[in-house]
Formats: sequence, structure tokens, C-alpha cells
Amino acid sequence: MKYGVAAFPSKELQDLANSYRKRYDPHYELITPHITLKEPFEADGTEIKEVVEEMAKIAKRQKPFKLHATRVSSFSPVTNTLYFKVEPNEELLALHEDLHSDFFGGMPDYSFVPHITIAQKLSDSEHSDIFGQLKMAGIDHEETIDRIHLLYKLEDGSWTVYDTFRLTGAE
Repeated sequence: MKYGVAAFPSKELQDLANSYRKRYDPHYELITPHITLKEPFEADGTEIKEVVEEMAKIAKRQKPFKLHATRVSSFSPVTNTLYFKVEPNEELLALHEDLHSDFFGGMPDYSFVPHITIAQKLSDSEHSDIFGQLKMAGIDHEETIDRIHLLYKLEDGSWTVYDTFRLTGAE
């Protein structure tokens, strides 16, 4: 089965992201607006129990982090994806690193760009037009994220929560 790790922002920020996603993101109905902390990975029933145990340890080690969405940005020219840029900070980067330890197979192939996707799979002209509009509208949103979620992919392609872990930084 396919799993992933994400953090969900507040309803306020989700509503704002969804106001764009319902028009510009074909994955709108598959997953709630989120920050991907660990890309999808495969695990069986035995492995996922170990993953849950490891994530519980990580949640005890890692502190809640500040989510500060500061602007609309794009992954163009690689993909025509638009997103709310989330400013990286010490806690968020430490959490990402912990989720990419040797236990989880090490660091990913590309650098971590914390973001919340608001549009994807756009044509070049759509991308240019929408990006210009959203850059002018801007965003400046801050909140604290105190939990992360282990998700799993259903047969219809949608994602749902398997388990939730509260970040305490108690260890």
C-alpha cells in the first residue's frame, strides 16, 4: 500500500487554497490542502507498524512549527504548478530531516520546498495568466502546526489519514 506524511493547515488556509484548487487543481477531490513532508512510499502491514512506531518517536523529538505562507510561487519551467510558499524554519527543516533518516530510506532526490499546492497541470497560457493574478493577490498567513499525519492512498486515488502524531518536542 502507498503511504505519505503531510501536515494540514488550519481550515482558514485550507479554504483559501481550495478557492483556487477547485478551479485549477485536478487533485482537488483527492486530498485536502497540505504540506507534503514525506513523498509517497510503499509499505506492507508489518512495515507500517514499524513506521507508526518510528513516527511516534519523531513526534516526541520534534517541536510544533510555524507555518508562514508568504507568497504565491511556481515550479515552472519544471511543471506548471502554483503554490503558496511556506517559509522554511528550523523546526520544519528538522522535522523533514527526521522523516528522511536512514530508517525511511534517506534524503529525497530533490531539495525540500515547503509549499501548499493551489494549481497544477495547467497549460502554459493558463499558468502565465493565473500566476500573474495570484502573485498580485498575494498571501501572508501565519499559524502553528502541532501535528503531522500518516496518510494512505485508497483505490480511487484519494488519500486519507491512517494515523496522527502530535509534535511535542518532549524528548
